[in-house]
Amino acid sequence: MSEAARPNLPEFSVTELSAALKRTVEDAFPFVRVRGEISGLKFHSSGHVYFDLKDEKSVLNAIIWKGTVRGLKVRPESGLEVVCTGRVSTYGGSSRYQLVVEQVELAGLGALMAMLEERKRKLAAEGLFDTNRKKALPFLPEVIGVVTSPTGAVIRDIMHRLDDRFPRRVLLWPVTVQGEKAAAEIVIAIRGFAAFPVAGLPRPDVLIVARGGGSLEDLMPFNDEAVVRAVAACPIPVISAVGHETDTTLIDFAADRRAPTPTAAAEMAVPVRTELVAQTLDFERRMVRCFGRSMEDRHQSLRQLARILPRADQLFAQPRQRLDAAAERLGHGLRRNLEAHRRAFIGIAAQLRPSGLKNRLSACLERAKALALRLERCYGARLNEARGELEGLLRVLDSVSHQAVLARGFAVVRGADGRLRRNAAAVVHGEALLLTFTDGSVPALAVDGSHPPAPKSRSSGRKTGNQGDLF
Repeated sequence: MSEAARPNLPEFSVTELSAALKRTVEDAFPFVRVRGEISGLKFHSSGHVYFDLKDEKSVLNAIIWKGTVRGLKVRPESGLEVVCTGRVSTYGGSSRYQLVVEQVELAGLGALMAMLEERKRKLAAEGLFDTNRKKALPFLPEVIGVVTSPTGAVIRDIMHRLDDRFPRRVLLWPVTVQGEKAAAEIVIAIRGFAAFPVAGLPRPDVLIVARGGGSLEDLMPFNDEAVVRAVAACPIPVISAVGHETDTTLIDFAADRRAPTPTAAAEMAVPVRTELVAQTLDFERRMVRCFGRSMEDRHQSLRQLARILPRADQLFAQPRQRLDAAAERLGHGLRRNLEAHRRAFIGIAAQLRPSGLKNRLSACLERAKALALRLERCYGARLNEARGELEGLLRVLDSVSHQAVLARGFAVVRGADGRLRRNAAAVVHGEALLLTFTDGSVPALAVDGSHPPAPKSRSSGRKTGNQGDLF
């Protein structure tokens, strides 16, 4: 291009060029359907979903806005081949184009079956299909809960079959059985029944999850992972009755029983009332026959036993004679016993005469006087013995008393603090002392032994423990 032509070209900013490209792309591809395999799937915390659509040669960025995710028929999964419907747009922040997805569909029946098979393996590995966790159905439920459409033929077939077999109370939780909202409504219904009783409604004894036949796409809500988990976690026994006998959904494996049709589910839920009545009547007849036969056998046995038993007069003759003999011996024995007690009483009464009592009393008084004399002699002897022991102890005490030592001319020397001074080294020059003799105490003053003072007449002739060192 020549230099003269360049000034005629329009000049764009980056934002203006990005906006122009965005308008061009969106105008050229306002509505497209793109087939590819999902990869790089990411569920953002904002609620948007980001992923890539790829084939053998190319990759296309895709996004599903938060408001669109809730209405998707097929939940995106990595490795799933799908057909995405939407519009092509650009993202100026990174100079790339992307597909804004509004709907996701599976790319053919093979992809759908592959997805279901993968989901089945996943749930089976978690133990949701194990037979040991399946619950037994009650024999005769009082209340039956039904999760199905309120307008379809399914609920009419179930009610008609229940009326024919055994009428029971039925609680219907109306849901849509196909479409975008079906799976969520079925989950809410199953969990709602499990939360009963509420608002005066009783808790069902068994649940029936049912719908009529349809295509595989129509039955997809019953293959939803959330529905399967709700059925497996339900504390109430669940009967799955989805589609016809040839139709199989994932909740058939998680339910406690699978019925080929909704009508068969009603037959599984309750027994036939007429059959029960007939069986009860048959049991009654058999019981009456057995009771009559048993009573007849007992009557016959009683008659046979009555023939071999003796007559009543013969049976009680000997006991009656033994009773008469015992009654006669009892009278004689009572009289002999009375006579023996009378003789013993007379003998004791003879010993209770006044003269005998006086003699007995005199003997006791003499014995008491003799015992008193013995007590007085023993008391005096014991008192003299104790007096002698006490005098001996006093003599021993006097022999070891310090008063006897003081009487021989010794004295006890104490300082001003009242403590004993046992030797001269313990006495300090000029210390006030107290000398204790046998007839009293005398104060004294300690002086140096090199200048002994003249002895006083009061203490002449007495000895101390430290004589010549202190005075």
